[in-house]
Amino acid sequence: MPIKRSYVDLLDVNTYIQKLADSFYFQCTTRTVQESKLFPVNPYITLSYYNAWYRYPELVRKVDAAMPAEEIADRARNVGSYVNTITMDVATQFYLGGRQWLLDMGILKPTDGVEDVIDVLDFTRRLNLAYHRSEAHIIPSDGSYKAQVHTARQTAAFEDAALGVTAGDKLHTAFTRFMAAVSAYGFLSHCECRLSFCNNGPYKTKDGNEMLVRDALDLSECDYPWMDGVASEIEHNNLTITVTMKDTHFNMVDDWGSFEAEPSYNNDNLVSIGVYTSDFLSDGYIPVHMDNASELADYLDDQRQKMEAATATMWKMMAGWSREQMIDAGLLVYYGTLKDVAHFAGVYEQDDWMLVDERTQRFKPLMNDEYGNSAIAELVGLITLTSQNRSPHRMARYSQERTEMWSTIPYSVLADDAWTAGVGPIGPGSTSLPAKTAKWTTTQGKLTQDECNAAAKAFESKAFDLRHYDDDVWVKNNPDAPQTADLAAAS
Repeated sequence: MPIKRSYVDLLDVNTYIQKLADSFYFQCTTRTVQESKLFPVNPYITLSYYNAWYRYPELVRKVDAAMPAEEIADRARNVGSYVNTITMDVATQFYLGGRQWLLDMGILKPTDGVEDVIDVLDFTRRLNLAYHRSEAHIIPSDGSYKAQVHTARQTAAFEDAALGVTAGDKLHTAFTRFMAAVSAYGFLSHCECRLSFCNNGPYKTKDGNEMLVRDALDLSECDYPWMDGVASEIEHNNLTITVTMKDTHFNMVDDWGSFEAEPSYNNDNLVSIGVYTSDFLSDGYIPVHMDNASELADYLDDQRQKMEAATATMWKMMAGWSREQMIDAGLLVYYGTLKDVAHFAGVYEQDDWMLVDERTQRFKPLMNDEYGNSAIAELVGLITLTSQNRSPHRMARYSQERTEMWSTIPYSVLADDAWTAGVGPIGPGSTSLPAKTAKWTTTQGKLTQDECNAAAKAFESKAFDLRHYDDDVWVKNNPDAPQTADLAAAS
């Protein structure tokens, strides 16, 4: 029996699979090797791919039924959260990575799990379409590596509210020290990976400088159980930091929310900064101690000291973890890249996102460092798995080789080829880590899981109500309309 999907459905999903393959190849091969002296990074990355394969299909259907992907993204465009450029790119990549490894092992055929693949990619594709609506690209590489997520209305609000700095003054000094501390803190809290920071932009300012918007995420007590207690003194879970630079061109803001600048980023070129908090329960960005430069500097110094103390505490705690605990924590950070969609929809369950599926657990005995390192190197770097081979006449976009990272769905499922729908319901899961005990830090205070979900379901957003007018083309042609004034007031 043929699959109950159209030819166009498969054209869409296979085109998106190829787009993601091209993007991931470029990102992976232009980065430094992912290594750590503490965490077994590549083993935990590989296992996270399996967890995504087995758990994402049911979870995205659960979320999509409560709040459609495009509505989540419309909300997320107006706040800093884990629904951002990098997570919405890599979550799908991790899911496809799990599929590719199982294809190479012979556990799957390309015609297996077809309904799952279509549903997961449809969900994340709609997320990306709506999140990147203002630039009309689905991922930054489509637009010469620019990630201009925000409308003119929002970027103008950031620019107007920013506090000026001069190299060496009190705020400049405090900010420079804070950024070093928060970067180190986020890197460790996310098990020595880059997922705690995401950038968007650049945006041209009135005086011809460029502004970058930087999100530091999951800083306080949050979904990660190892942050309980350790992060209790960190006031806000998410911080959005705007930086305006002179004599600096951000020539790349890529699909992973990373940037490159010409000349290299230099804090001496800072012109102004802004600091905000927000999350799935806030109606836009909330200024943080921005009444004056001295007050913001004092706040940044206070939080820097607390983050430095928390970093030291985490080092001691993690140094005492077993290898399995390190693998579980890193695995759950990578697998959990999609977790905030459940927060927006009000259906977040800790066991959905912070457990290792029993089917993933089967692969743990394979994952010594040598196998884990080789697995990631072959899958996303060298592209040397047998399952990645295409026609000998094939020339891939960047490598010009015959191999492609991800396999597409055969069109034969539209005719009479045998196929299977998916992996089935989420099974039991477990973790070697302690259970979460603390409440979640939100813009509405410290809340339990049930309180977070109830607040998300009850939340009403003025910005979301105006989302169809929050469009640079509409505002340009309707400068005196009431909706334009309402949008400006909401910034």
